[in-house]
Amino acid sequence: MNKTLAVIRVCFVLLCVAASWLVCYSIKEWDQYRWTAVAVGLLIGVLVVLVDVLLKGFSLRGLSAITFGLAAGSLVAWLISRSPLLDQGDPQNIYLVRLALFVICSYLGAVVALRGRDEFNLVIPYVRFVPHEVDVPFVVVDTSALIDGRIARVCETQFLGAALIIPSFVLSELQEIAGSPDPLKQARGRRGLDVLNELRQIKHIDIRIHQSEVARRQDMDAKLVFIAQSMRAKLLTTELNLAKMAQFHGVTWLNLHALEKSLRPALVLGESIEIELVKAGKDEGQAVGYLADGSMVVVNQSRAFLGKRVTVEITGVLPTAGGKMIFANLLGEAGPA
Repeated sequence: MNKTLAVIRVCFVLLCVAASWLVCYSIKEWDQYRWTAVAVGLLIGVLVVLVDVLLKGFSLRGLSAITFGLAAGSLVAWLISRSPLLDQGDPQNIYLVRLALFVICSYLGAVVALRGRDEFNLVIPYVRFVPHEVDVPFVVVDTSALIDGRIARVCETQFLGAALIIPSFVLSELQEIAGSPDPLKQARGRRGLDVLNELRQIKHIDIRIHQSEVARRQDMDAKLVFIAQSMRAKLLTTELNLAKMAQFHGVTWLNLHALEKSLRPALVLGESIEIELVKAGKDEGQAVGYLADGSMVVVNQSRAFLGKRVTVEITGVLPTAGGKMIFANLLGEAGPA
């Protein structure tokens, strides 16, 4: 892509030079200024290429915002110039005032629209390239949700039927964490990037990168909430502080912890389950195992089966502050651990 752009830029500069040379043939009075015209054409071509280079990274959203701002500024300048304020006076002064109004209002309109390009989709619904009448639910994903990793497994089940919106500053933060000298942070960042690649490979998931930047790291939470508000989206995060901020501003929070908790099977008395016994219990003959959600299972008369997987029958469930404690009786060995 870069080589292609370089060839196009060189061809454009040469075209400007050739055009300035040919212009001198069409205007006889300019024949003696042929080399001056060539120099002017070369400077014009180089200037345009420099502007192209300076506009690197300038998105279509920004171009749309500037166009809208210029149009709005020009309209304001035209309305003021047609007001009774400029009905009388020296024509030259009136012309200069109108010219100044056009330049100033156009500039201010473009700057204001560019600064507020994140809100621009509220003014022109097609800026997201999604028709306004098509109701597409959105979910804004933050860095913690990608690092957590469970979002990929949820999306694979097709329970989440929404387009995932990932702001560009979230990707930048992930790359920064992955490149950290701290091994723990580096592992977290790389896991988040791996999860993002897993999401891209899921065909039925619509992933969209939201071009939005933040000047300071402290503004990321506020920016995420603002994006969710402006797009009428839900927020997927595992950070409690960000979730509370979102709820305060009326943004729906998708809680992965609550989802996981709600999917835990309800254990009832008399139900049979398989479990691996990992350590001895407090009382004589008891052995202890753990379920996938961390619940402790105390099995009577099973210490001889430590390190093995057994089938047990639930005889009691005791809720505790840390979860559930389950009591069971041994039914038989289920197989090797």
